[in-house]
Amino acid sequence: METKRITSKEIISHLVAKYPACFTLEGPAKPLKIGIFQELAAELSDDDKVSKTQLRQALRHYTSSWRYLKAIKLGSHRINLAGEDAELIDEEQANHAAKTLKESQDKFANKKTQDKKENKAYKGTKAAEKGSTITSKPKVKAVQAKKAVVKEKVKLTQLEANALSAGMKVLVQVGNSPLDATITEVAGKDVSVQLVSGMVVKTKADKIFTK
Repeated sequence: METKRITSKEIISHLVAKYPACFTLEGPAKPLKIGIFQELAAELSDDDKVSKTQLRQALRHYTSSWRYLKAIKLGSHRINLAGEDAELIDEEQANHAAKTLKESQDKFANKKTQDKKENKAYKGTKAAEKGSTITSKPKVKAVQAKKAVVKEKVKLTQLEANALSAGMKVLVQVGNSPLDATITEVAGKDVSVQLVSGMVVKTKADKIFTK
């Protein structure tokens, strides 16, 4: 049977429940004794919830947290699974933990600063786009008004339904504007036309004109 995949956080919660004197989810963490992974692997060998790989990943996640790194101080005791004192933390271990903590915090601060810059740049771009859109509206309206004036000067003649046939070049009323089109099919008062754009539109005979 395939082992169900669980997250490192779930495994740590499992360890807290089994070894509350050793592991904790909140507050100051306690430094773990050297070689605790081997002890846990032996203890949990019959536990189908956790594989060795998952256990190793969960311990790496636990021991790389800021609260754990802050607990690695010179002269402090590491503890075993029962919460009993084990070996003392030496200067090299304490310095390594302090260095790792600072690098992690600096990386987080840099990422936070970068995210703020990117977010500010994004907002500036969106504002510029919005401003550009607003500025261009009067120009667009002016062009539309000019087109409307030109079209008003064109005198259109409505064609009779019985005069329509496939292949005729006509003008079809679409919205407020007549568009060039070619009739593709006539079925009584229903007419299908193809616009110059290639789109086929179904309309009524009373929407068909000629100049």
